[in-house]
Amino acid sequence: MKTDLTKIPTSPPESAEKSRAKKQAKAYGNVIADLVEQFAAVKTHALLIIFQGMDASGKDGAVKAAFERSTPANISVHGWGKPTELEMRHDFLWRLHQKAPAKGEIVVWNRSHYEDVLIQRVHGWVDEKTVDNRFDAINAFERNLMEDNNTIILKFLLHTSFDEQKEQLQERIDDPTKHYKHNPNDWKEREHWDAYMNAYNDVLQRSDHEWIIIPTDKRWYRDYLVSKTILDAFEGLEMEWPALEKA
Repeated sequence: MKTDLTKIPTSPPESAEKSRAKKQAKAYGNVIADLVEQFAAVKTHALLIIFQGMDASGKDGAVKAAFERSTPANISVHGWGKPTELEMRHDFLWRLHQKAPAKGEIVVWNRSHYEDVLIQRVHGWVDEKTVDNRFDAINAFERNLMEDNNTIILKFLLHTSFDEQKEQLQERIDDPTKHYKHNPNDWKEREHWDAYMNAYNDVLQRSDHEWIIIPTDKRWYRDYLVSKTILDAFEGLEMEWPALEKA
């Protein structure tokens, strides 16, 4: 069945309790911090966490909520923006390989290779044949990371509403502490909202590796779900600390 983001809630269910969710998210973050250390020591897997979403959907905040108690040395965060001239002279995945995690490493991508079948498609900078080829390449790329390097890939789609995005973008203008986030181009991209929703629906449909859709209109619920999902992934590894090497 084809996914339709317009029919998926961007807010928490009525049963969700804000105070309880915030408390749990904090507790999850504490446990994640310990498991991050163990993950780095064991070095049997790599972990790649991808955050995609419309502008102002809370990608930076989600990263902070999950890892603010973790040792920074064990986590690398990379934001993918417009390709450089050098990157444009290579295939679209060339720059991604250089930032993929090695075993024992945790790498977070703020945006990702999916930009090449999202913004470029919405603006008509690539034709549909190129889009098809890129989806094939993306699926092969992710499969290679998982099968060849024991990479766990968590792909989060931060699902925000049209009205909530407007509030968040306006806050970047009204709040002096958020002026640095303001980008006039975000308002222009907002004009293509429906086209982006269609493109995201296609991403969800054509990705071989599953996406985790996170409602983000309430940031406390976003933090809870993201942290819980990451914790579940760590605990699923059933890691044990490496034994002391004998002399």
